[in-house]
Amino acid sequence: MKQFLKNSYQTTLKEKITFTGIGLFTGEKIKMTLHPAEADTGIVFKRIDLSEKPILKVHLDLVKESDRRTLIGFGKEAILTVEHLLSAISAYEIDNLIIEINGPEIPIYDGSSKEFAKVFEEIGTVDLDKKRKILMLEHPVYLSEGITHLIALPSDDYKISFTLHHPQNEFLKSQYFSYVVDKKTYFNEIAPSRTYSIYEEIKPLLDNNFIKGGSLDNAVVIKDDKVINSDGVRFNNEMVRHKILDLIGDLALIGNKFLAHIIAIRSGHLTNVKFAKKLKTHLKEYSA
Repeated sequence: MKQFLKNSYQTTLKEKITFTGIGLFTGEKIKMTLHPAEADTGIVFKRIDLSEKPILKVHLDLVKESDRRTLIGFGKEAILTVEHLLSAISAYEIDNLIIEINGPEIPIYDGSSKEFAKVFEEIGTVDLDKKRKILMLEHPVYLSEGITHLIALPSDDYKISFTLHHPQNEFLKSQYFSYVVDKKTYFNEIAPSRTYSIYEEIKPLLDNNFIKGGSLDNAVVIKDDKVINSDGVRFNNEMVRHKILDLIGDLALIGNKFLAHIIAIRSGHLTNVKFAKKLKTHLKEYSA
């Protein structure tokens, strides 16, 4: 592990790539191009549809909302639903990108990060001539709010163990998955997991047109304790795997690679981001 830390260099994509799709909440058609970037650029969004072309560097201080999705930036410059893209970027250990986007939301595709992971797998990354900052934890950190709990333990790996608990729903009940974050496992076990909703919970949002791009093509929907998608689920515990996908994306807002074992119970975007802010204050840069 120490050898890995010593030889860990910053990365970027080998070449630029363009994604097109619709936003889940806005329903807008979006074009997004990821450009390779120099060391120490970080992950940067550029809203090219706006006259001033504002630049938003991924940072916890830019998180405005995190209920049902994670949003960075303020006012008309904001970008919605960044978590699936950031999750794949984090899992593939991509440190530097300039992301040009012509709208206010990341394309949702099928509700997973499979499309992003597939392209990252095909294109690959390149090392840059600058060492990566690695953050580590010296003691446990926790956040508890009612029935939601998040704990970070010192570890030589980046690992997430998640418990999902919906006892009132016969289909969901309890699901658990534990996973050491790495590219191969992410591609096969986490990236294909789609966002999900209980129909009764999202019906008011649908009725009020708050989810303009939502359909059974980009979410798993559970109604009357059954999955109503014709293709069913991709894993028998797809929902908790997607929770891990989201958590990786939300913790990517910390901005640097870190090592810790994250244990989460019933957390969502709101508590993920609160925990990320607390965790960041306790992470220390590794020194050989």
